Amino acid sequence: MTIYSVYDQIAELIARLPSAQVLALRPSAEIEDRFKTLVEKSVNQTLELDEKDELDHFIVLERLIRLAKIRAQEYMA
Repeated sequence: MTIYSVYDQIAELIARLPSAQVLALRPSAEIEDRFKTLVEKSVNQTLELDEKDELDHFIVLERLIRLAKIRAQEYMA
């Protein structure tokens, strides 16, 4: 089992929740602001190691939720 299959399983679990709830998932304003700050900083300067790690986690979670939303839409069809 790879980490990608674990992410795939988690996305599947999320996708099986009521579709409207899955499609409504959004980060809080605080999380969105932090993500934007880290992305901006990564473009304009070097991130600290902990900031890079944090940004990488945000990206993985965003992809996981996006995958869950795609699957939720498929279940609605």
